[in-house]
Amino acid sequence: MHRLKLIAIAAACLAFAGMPAAAEDAYPSKPIRVVIPFSAGSATDIVPRTVFEPMSAALGQPIVVENRGGAGGTVGVALVAKAEPDGYTLLAHSAAHSVSPSLYSSLPYDVTKDFAGIITFGNAPTVLVVAPSKGYKTIGDLTAAAKAKPGELNFASAGTGTGTHLAAERYIQSAGIKVTHIPFKGGPEALTEVMTGRVDFMFGALPSTMPLIRDGRLMPLAVSTRTRISVLPNVPTTEEAGYADSHYDVWLGLLAPAKTPKPIIEKLRVEAEKAMALPAVQQKLKQLGMEPPQVETDKFDAQIADEVKANAKIIAAAGITKN
Repeated sequence: MHRLKLIAIAAACLAFAGMPAAAEDAYPSKPIRVVIPFSAGSATDIVPRTVFEPMSAALGQPIVVENRGGAGGTVGVALVAKAEPDGYTLLAHSAAHSVSPSLYSSLPYDVTKDFAGIITFGNAPTVLVVAPSKGYKTIGDLTAAAKAKPGELNFASAGTGTGTHLAAERYIQSAGIKVTHIPFKGGPEALTEVMTGRVDFMFGALPSTMPLIRDGRLMPLAVSTRTRISVLPNVPTTEEAGYADSHYDVWLGLLAPAKTPKPIIEKLRVEAEKAMALPAVQQKLKQLGMEPPQVETDKFDAQIADEVKANAKIIAAAGITKN
């Protein structure tokens, strides 16, 4: 009898020990929510949705996108940081994630400790654009105008500390010009103001800017990448145009709360990779101007940690103070 009791206890222990693994194997068993901390129509919104459609079909569950913009993306990020680490609340973000610690003195989360990188979708180049009505034909024309009227020209961004802001700051610092920053809640709102001519220029994320360039509503003057990009082969890089150390890379990627079980993170990574390998998805990402990821997936977290330090230097040089 005693022996039978021991066997029963042992069996129960094994059953309980196997419960987490069973839950992970069954993942996902309900819809997955992905918070995007910027407005709909932004590059950070367009690219993930392109990947999520086939990824959702493969996982057998809907991937529901929730746009929660505000405060440079920190509002939406905070939601995910506080969520249960069960794989059902994720974060699709951009390089702005690694800028936040330099901009906000009391973030309700730790960028490097509270999140685990799943995968990078690639790099979204930013392109310097102006309204055709402005009459600027080259980045040199814009620089000359800014130097002729110090402080009078302005530039838009998708928010303070976003990639569209930092890319502009790299150019501004290299060119030695004085211009006024006008941050918006998201990229679409900022681009609208540039198209009307009410704002002089912007370094817009290519996925959301490219359709407007094709339609002739915006004029591209330069790209912030290290080399020219395939969809705009005749547009020079800022460094090519003579502005040393002015490149800026903007990644887009998927993250989870830090304590999310590794098997779940791995499953999401594998399915995202499969989705991104589909010819139709690759074609769409290419049309959006996305460049291949610059780092291996297992180095994503290390990349973010390195960027936190590098961006702190850019922010300091720009004279931007913490909120």
